[in-house]
Amino acid sequence: MPITRPQEPPPDPLRARLSLLDRFLPVWILLAMAGGLLLGRLVPGLQGWLDAVQVGQISLPIAFGLLLMLYPVLAKVRYEQMGSSRGDRKLLRLSLLLVWLLGPALMFALAWLFLPDQPAYRTGLVLIGIAPCIAMVLIWIDLAQGNREGAALLVAVNSILQVLLYALLGSFYLQVLPGWFGWDRQEVAISTAEIARAVLIFLGIPLVGGFLTRWIGLRVKGRRWYEQRFLPLISPLALYGLLFTILVMFALQGQAITSELGIVVRIAMPLLCYFAIMWGVAFAVGVRQGLSYPDTATLAFTAAGNNFELAIAVSVSLFGVSSGQALAGVIGPLIEVPFLVSLVYLSLGLRRRFYGAGS
Repeated sequence: MPITRPQEPPPDPLRARLSLLDRFLPVWILLAMAGGLLLGRLVPGLQGWLDAVQVGQISLPIAFGLLLMLYPVLAKVRYEQMGSSRGDRKLLRLSLLLVWLLGPALMFALAWLFLPDQPAYRTGLVLIGIAPCIAMVLIWIDLAQGNREGAALLVAVNSILQVLLYALLGSFYLQVLPGWFGWDRQEVAISTAEIARAVLIFLGIPLVGGFLTRWIGLRVKGRRWYEQRFLPLISPLALYGLLFTILVMFALQGQAITSELGIVVRIAMPLLCYFAIMWGVAFAVGVRQGLSYPDTATLAFTAAGNNFELAIAVSVSLFGVSSGQALAGVIGPLIEVPFLVSLVYLSLGLRRRFYGAGS
């Protein structure tokens, strides 16, 4: 009688889809955070040097990290397929409602709920809430196996709307709406040119680079070489750029973070609530509206992410580099990065529950 051996369990499809670098991303992020804090504490003059290397209010090391992070993701986008399906148009409509109506109103409410006695930090949070993410969100969507083409479309549309609406929304949520309730109002004068410059740098440069790389690569070497050899070669650069950006941010602000832990916690609470509510509502809407998993993940991360680079630049130009508004902007990505990484894993887990393991 033949001996039957127990069958080994099939490999976890979630783990099979993630490379070693992706699988232990939370570990690398924690190491980057710790490394940044140590550098900021142990290397004399490092923070001053990093602050000095900037153009206007834009830190060149952070800009370099963001460009390195975004270029591989945007080189993967199939631009020829953007907006071609009915699903993309439905995704766009839902995203616009969540990002431009629910998001700013929710952040306004949370800022006043958690920080009613701190106008500077409250203003910083409002400036974050009216700026949807146009950069790092592409990383989260890529890691969560979302719709890259749909994400590129949403980012492009949100970038244009950000230039047109940011100053208007800033005036409404900082002056008009508080006045209706008889609350304190914050006078602001936001420059549309500054917003356009930030969008051009943080999205325009990697977008043009990714588009040209794909266009030239497909015509010179063909689709098979481009997608099977070139893209796997440059893909790790996205996570290297993310880790470098985190390292620099913590090196820049480590002193402020470790010396003002109470304020950090107070600012972190409304941010955590915002990320969780926006992501959860958007994911539920995607499932309820019958979107595919890639579209649902794209909708959820687009709704949850914010353009902290723009919020920081505006806060620094309006209120100064040492202002509470600027500190709120800096704390934002330090809270967002580890939390949204956890949501990437949650998203992949919910994929199996709502869409099946083979989706």
